[in-house]
Amino acid sequence: MTTESRTVHQVPQVDPRTLRQVCGLFVTGVTVISTGVDGRAVGTTVNSFTSVSLDPPLVLFCLHRQSRLHGPLQESDSFAVNFLSARQEDLAWTFAGRDSDGFSRVAHHRVAEDVPVISDALAFLACRIVSRFPGGDHTIVLGEVMELGTPHKRHEPLIFFKGAMGALEEEPSGAHLILDG
Repeated sequence: MTTESRTVHQVPQVDPRTLRQVCGLFVTGVTVISTGVDGRAVGTTVNSFTSVSLDPPLVLFCLHRQSRLHGPLQESDSFAVNFLSARQEDLAWTFAGRDSDGFSRVAHHRVAEDVPVISDALAFLACRIVSRFPGGDHTIVLGEVMELGTPHKRHEPLIFFKGAMGALEEEPSGAHLILDG
């Protein structure tokens, strides 16, 4: 009979500040997630957005449970993802504020599922909520895309890198890639 010897190493506690710095090396886009509750448009700035599936068309984002949008999203069955352009950094900061009523200061309209979208966003996705999952201090929201639009697709996207927002220095010129996974 053979006995395996295994050494178990304790993993040190991951420092949240260091984790934030490391994850900040991954470039993301900047979005405003919006929903409507009782006829009122609400939204917040989010960079933790990703596409999940093309068939069916699914996307997800992660929202801090202390966000002012968290409560309204629990009451709603839909949301919109508003992709911001590099010209909209001020708008991103407006919606990032804790007490901000950003929609009182920006042109918007309603689309499928009656969700508010920012009229001059780079693009938008209107989604029906499929699932919500706990994710530590965040809620992971999965949505099925019901409508989309690219009103200003020629503008450059607003990006988030190393804790700061900005624009691409130049558009990537490499071959278009279809990633497996």
